[in-house]
Amino acid sequence: MSDALGILGGTFDPVHFGHLRLAEEARMRLALERVRWIPAGDPRHRPAPRVSASHRLAMVRLATTGHEGFEVDAADVESAAASYTVPTLERLRGELGSTRPLVLILGADAFAGLPTWHRWRELLEFAHLAIACRPGYALDARAWSPELAACHRAATTDDPATLAHRPAGAIVEFAMTPLDISATAIRASLQRGERPRYLLPDAVIDYIAAHNLYCQN
Repeated sequence: MSDALGILGGTFDPVHFGHLRLAEEARMRLALERVRWIPAGDPRHRPAPRVSASHRLAMVRLATTGHEGFEVDAADVESAAASYTVPTLERLRGELGSTRPLVLILGADAFAGLPTWHRWRELLEFAHLAIACRPGYALDARAWSPELAACHRAATTDDPATLAHRPAGAIVEFAMTPLDISATAIRASLQRGERPRYLLPDAVIDYIAAHNLYCQN
């Protein structure tokens, strides 16, 4: 196990077992020391979350409680600034130093959309990128922008051990167990008055019920 730190950001609206499995498989397959969960406070790249940042942070804390390989970072939630990935990585570099490997965990769809991200070309200056892929399905570079495809060709490695040897700059792919769970479907289920058991932790379901979240259209 290296001292590489996985970074998993998102709105987590709400957090569910798909998120948890992604973090755990990245930690195991990439030999990460820990995975740091970073709920976005004010994400500008996607539609506004349905519930407040404080509620989403509380649900992530409940979902990750008891897992010694997970930690939760509340700084983006507590900040008044808009949430963007590169400024978050800059902050982490200031806190953790310039030599610790940081590994930003992304789904394949998120990676394909990187050219729409704020300052996306700078990501590899601060962290490695780990792309979660369905087993047996290769990434399709034909669907990417030419600039993203060129970045992928230049930085990709087949050896996850590479991540431990330098702080940033590599792209690695790893296979993830496919789970057909979406926050959108969970919110729709909650709006219908259903209890979406086995899609997210019971502690999170209880929190949603206690605070009457997601019940309005």
